[in-house]
Amino acid sequence: MIQRFADWLVYDIFGLDASTALGEAINFFFYDTIKILILLFFISVIMGIINAYFPIERLRNYLTSRKLYGLQYFFAALFGAITPFCSCSSIPLFIGFVKGGIPLGVTFSYLITSPLVNEVAVAMFIGTFGLRITSIYVISGILLGMVGGFILGKMKLEPYLSDWVKQIQQNSTSDSGTWEKEHTPFFRRLPIIMQEAWGIVKGVLLYILIGIGIGAFMHGYVPEGFFEQYMSKDNWFAVPLSVVLAVPMYANAAGIVPVIEVFVAKGIPIGTALAFMMAVVGLSLPEATLLKKVMTWRLIGIFFGLITLFIIMLGYLYNIVL
Repeated sequence: MIQRFADWLVYDIFGLDASTALGEAINFFFYDTIKILILLFFISVIMGIINAYFPIERLRNYLTSRKLYGLQYFFAALFGAITPFCSCSSIPLFIGFVKGGIPLGVTFSYLITSPLVNEVAVAMFIGTFGLRITSIYVISGILLGMVGGFILGKMKLEPYLSDWVKQIQQNSTSDSGTWEKEHTPFFRRLPIIMQEAWGIVKGVLLYILIGIGIGAFMHGYVPEGFFEQYMSKDNWFAVPLSVVLAVPMYANAAGIVPVIEVFVAKGIPIGTALAFMMAVVGLSLPEATLLKKVMTWRLIGIFFGLITLFIIMLGYLYNIVL
């Protein structure tokens, strides 16, 4: 429905040509902006309702005090794998987790895995590369989320969350505590929850527009051949170079699979191609722009740097075993 509206607005009302780079970029901008704003609002409402009725302090204490032997990271990564979100669409739920007080390392496990693995991309992978390569990719994507979340969690990076997020966390805890003591009915809680959700949307709106604007430009104007000419060279730094070249791009896993198929058909090593894909869907300039409202630049740099290193290592490993 959102895509039909974007098509109608851009191609029928604005009169842009769908076959041009400008038409494709503008269509992408409106579609992703509307989709992410709707996602952000409804996820914020849902998380607000959960925070209002679920003893989030108890869950937070349980996750931080019990020895779960890494299962919390596994379940967060698995949840990320079954949610069909791209890197920017994952951020609304990431904000909801942080707002609810879920440990930061666990939320990072979700944020890392969600764009890398989803059911549509898996189905396309099986048809394109077969079950063996698909299984290796899915397992390594989940492991990347688990290990990345574990390491980031151990680094105690909470002080590098933005003041905006810290204020949201404080207000959420205060509201839920008051409501629980006064036994406030749902119909009186809901308007406040929706008001807070709308406040979150307004708080990140500018970052969403800037981030998706960057993604729309990359989506419409950067030619695929630009990347192929560097990735296809037989040199030792092809993998890290492919990852660096991929970061400015923005696409979901399902959208990039056909491109990876073309890369492999043209002789690019599959590990290099998969590293490019993981960087495109898991790291992007639009994602960094959106995260700026949630984190300081230092935390964004740590997050991107660690995941970039892991993707490069996986690219070399893929080239060895596949």
